[in-house]
Amino acid sequence: MANRESTGVEITPEVLLKAYACGIFPMAESAEDPTLYWIEPEHRGVMPLEAFHIPSRLARTVRTTALTVVCDRDFDAVIDGCAEPRANRGRTWINTRIRNLYGSLFATGNCHTVEVYDGAHLVGGLYGVSLGGAFFGESMFHRVRDASKIALVHLVARLRAGGFTLLDAQFITDHLKIFGAIEISRRRYHQVLEKALAVDARFDAVPVAEPLMGANALALARQTLSPSS
Repeated sequence: MANRESTGVEITPEVLLKAYACGIFPMAESAEDPTLYWIEPEHRGVMPLEAFHIPSRLARTVRTTALTVVCDRDFDAVIDGCAEPRANRGRTWINTRIRNLYGSLFATGNCHTVEVYDGAHLVGGLYGVSLGGAFFGESMFHRVRDASKIALVHLVARLRAGGFTLLDAQFITDHLKIFGAIEISRRRYHQVLEKALAVDARFDAVPVAEPLMGANALALARQTLSPSS
């Protein structure tokens, strides 16, 4: 169970980054509730990058899909997608303060998106925070089958190419277990986080504005191809 504490302190983008560096992150009860809560799970979900598992059917989809994947093109559209109601969730925790905070981090290069397009239409994606060699995944969405999974494969490809050592998933879900996500103790998480923060990683080691071909994304995620290949 996560520790949850209401915060009356004004949360600025700088405060938010310091919170991530301490292992905590904010959430809201709903889009209508302006209150933010600090969350520090007793057990943390992480995605070991070196053991990232791509199911064979998904690998074929990533390799052959006609969908286009780019990064950092349209933050507002991605967070809109992440805030949409889902079959298993009637409301969202993404309120106006969350939108503004992460929008500010996006403007300074500390928040990134992975965006999946069918032509000109955004059909899936994710966003998260980058700090040192750590990437903190926040939310993902899909409007067509496998779009969020394709985005996750492309994210891992870019993280591995850029030298990241930690992909924080916050909480474990059945969806993430498919890819090898595990749960670690808070103490162990802080040890891994400390090492990751000392790493000088680059999200743009693979150019963010240019589509990355599926075959290259697979190879990078499996670390069998150099970024320049």
